Amino acid sequence: MAAPLSDGDRRKQISVRGIAGLGDVAEVRKSFNRHLHFTLVKDRNVATPRDYYFALAHTVRDHLVGRWIRTQQHYYERDPKRIYYLSLEFYMGRTLQNTMVNLGLQNACDEAIYQLGLDLEELEEIEEDAGLGNGGLGRLAACFLDSMATLGLAAYGYGIRYEFGIFNQKIVDGWQVEEADDWLRYGNPWEKARPEYMLPVHFYGRVEHTPDGVKWIDTQVVLAMPYDTPVPGYKNNTVNTMRLWSAKAPNDFNLQEFNMGDYIEAVLDRNLAENISRVLYPNDNFFEGKELRLKQEYFVVAATLQDIIRRFKSSKFGCRDPVRTCFETFPDKEKSLGADPYPDPTHAGHCHSPVTARTETSKSVLQVAIQLNDTHPALSIPELMRILVDVEKVDWDKAWEITKRTCAYTNHTVLPEALERWPVSMFEKLLPRHLEIIYALNQMHLDRVAALYPGDIDRLRRMSVIEEGDCKRINMAHLCVIGSHAVNGVARIHSDIVKNSVFKDFYELEPEKFQNKTNGITPRRWLLLCNPGLADIIAEKIGEGFITDLSQLKKLLEFIDNETFIRDVAKVKQENKLKFAAYLEEQYKVKINPTSMFDVQVKRIHEYKRQLLNCLHAITLYNRLAEDWLLELSPPSRMARPTVSYNCFQAAPGYHMAKMIIKLITSIGEVINNDPYVGDKLKVIFLENYRVSLAEKVIPAADLSQQISTAGTEASGTGNMKFMVNGALTIGTMDGANVEMAEEAGEENLFIFGMRVEDVEALDRKGYNAREYYESLPELRQAIDQISSGFFSPRDPGCFKDVVNMLMHHDRFKVFADYEAYIKCQGQVDQLFMDPREWTRKVIRNIACSGKFSSDRTITEYAREIWGVEPSATAIPPPNLPRN
Repeated sequence: MAAPLSDGDRRKQISVRGIAGLGDVAEVRKSFNRHLHFTLVKDRNVATPRDYYFALAHTVRDHLVGRWIRTQQHYYERDPKRIYYLSLEFYMGRTLQNTMVNLGLQNACDEAIYQLGLDLEELEEIEEDAGLGNGGLGRLAACFLDSMATLGLAAYGYGIRYEFGIFNQKIVDGWQVEEADDWLRYGNPWEKARPEYMLPVHFYGRVEHTPDGVKWIDTQVVLAMPYDTPVPGYKNNTVNTMRLWSAKAPNDFNLQEFNMGDYIEAVLDRNLAENISRVLYPNDNFFEGKELRLKQEYFVVAATLQDIIRRFKSSKFGCRDPVRTCFETFPDKEKSLGADPYPDPTHAGHCHSPVTARTETSKSVLQVAIQLNDTHPALSIPELMRILVDVEKVDWDKAWEITKRTCAYTNHTVLPEALERWPVSMFEKLLPRHLEIIYALNQMHLDRVAALYPGDIDRLRRMSVIEEGDCKRINMAHLCVIGSHAVNGVARIHSDIVKNSVFKDFYELEPEKFQNKTNGITPRRWLLLCNPGLADIIAEKIGEGFITDLSQLKKLLEFIDNETFIRDVAKVKQENKLKFAAYLEEQYKVKINPTSMFDVQVKRIHEYKRQLLNCLHAITLYNRLAEDWLLELSPPSRMARPTVSYNCFQAAPGYHMAKMIIKLITSIGEVINNDPYVGDKLKVIFLENYRVSLAEKVIPAADLSQQISTAGTEASGTGNMKFMVNGALTIGTMDGANVEMAEEAGEENLFIFGMRVEDVEALDRKGYNAREYYESLPELRQAIDQISSGFFSPRDPGCFKDVVNMLMHHDRFKVFADYEAYIKCQGQVDQLFMDPREWTRKVIRNIACSGKFSSDRTITEYAREIWGVEPSATAIPPPNLPRN
């Protein structure tokens, strides 16, 4: 068995992505030493590995800064349409390696650090993950920022700079324990504070209607301090900005208490204001109606919209004085065909009359586009209305037209428990003016519905933004739909469910609003960065164009029977498995057989993702091994290959069932991994603290990707795409993006099993009875009885009674209904894995057919079909060349 390549051997190999120039290496080395000395105030005698990481980070950042400033100058000079992506989560992960890849610096940095007697990989491992997200939604936002920069779009990400991100997960006696993620404890070399753009955000207070308009007065003020992080595109000199807001208390806090002499109490009260950006809520699949969460949502929206309007009004680089004063052009910038696409920005403030601005040859180009990433930034709609009507004195109907043409909404879930429904009473106290605006917008909306569907009271109730009942609530998804010009799902099957079920009435009212934008992943991080060996052998065959045009992977179909390429792909996979096995042994003290099937399920835990189905499979395999041993069958008759089942899950701290599932997985692993008769034929491993940097190690090593949610419950998924492009085969249901993956690669090249959406609906109508499956499937009954009897929890036999009770009596996601098909499909996996050549041919086909699932494709569709902008392939001149 080949050993993992040493660092020395790795450096002797020449990557097809180029050799670093001697001048580049010398410059990096010089800059590194300069930062170690002047920025960190250390020399080599006392510097720690963390000091070396910071010196390298500042060195790489130096290469960003000129491009960052040049990009912003370019935008202000050319005055392009701006895209604003609002998200409560940006799961960025680590920045150093991604920046080196996108700037083309990795080889120069590797060689320079090697010459300095250090190891680049060791320095990369020191960086903290920026875990400002829970899972898919936040990671998608991060991929989108990368693609927007790579496509040359004038785009900005706006969110919150949480002091504590997604918690650090520890497993203690098989149970999840949460620890605070103090990711900023050592500082963040990538961010730049911008106190000059600090903005006030108002809460509470009361509304006063005066002859001069509506005033929101007697409010409590919190300041929003922006921190900017550069987002580089791939080798195009574009560096966009992610602006995250941090809450600060104003200096004139509690003056009365201060004057009364209670200075200490007044200072401590500052923490209440600053708590807004203290911590990320660790759950994006359950709605928790906490006031702090609503404050977070309004905080990011209020600060961001002030910033957007400031930038809209100003059109000179560095200028903070208003230039534009007319909001006619806020969502639409009128330009005549054939006119200069980049007019003199000093003329941008003039507000032309409709007669002169609109001609038969004019066209509308988006000037400001706001994309709402799920309902969390939904308050953008009433806040923009408040600013336009109360502050800028725009007519109500015109303000509503501007708002709808500016905003677009992406829906990410069909689960009812995840949809935000805020109590009216909380709004009344916290955001009284916004409640008035929402009531007025809802009345306009219902008047329109009533006119189109006279007498249909039930339809009015279903479509209202305000839900009546014991506790009146505001349905934020309905607010997003009525206040946006476009509504999209994130996979075709999900978008169909949105139209036919979740927002059926709204679709019937305005079908033209509804679109599909299937999610994607950035190939820079999820192929080039995390799997350089695979990227290199692909580039050798088809060139490097796939890095920015992933559809070019289709060219690999020519090599599906090429014996050399088949061997190369298999070799890269085995090297990745060896490397990951070494990592496991070092970090987790677990020794595994690297020739085993690496069977991986990595997810946030939710019952619809059906981690329990995976558990039942592991128990079934274990029981088969035990039975074969008792019958003295060698080799085992029903398990052809050794298997390592990797499980990486995080449970929201308040999600009891999710924590029980983690305990069950770890308990199953405890029994199986310590059974001497099983040996290395089967291992069940739980990898704690799953995060972006761990995903970058797990995914390239995986053989089999588990995507086994109940059909019709997963919006899209992006982990499935990451595994596919990295050469893992998929076992899954026809759910989310799996459907489109099967279309692209051919269903016969994935392991598809189980109920389709129509089967689930039919079973719902008939009534799902778990006991029927329990009684008729002996292996299922044996597994459930073992869990119930305490076989996997001998010290606490009743430990898993809640899990068994849920599966038998309250399982909304029908685990037992797909058990038999799943086990049978896993048998097909076993058979194919025993034929390495045929397995690798399917791997190559999957990689070749994964091109659709690039976030570059997704963002191009958003740009053209929602935002009304065109991506640019033209690179901005680098900082060392004149701008013109």
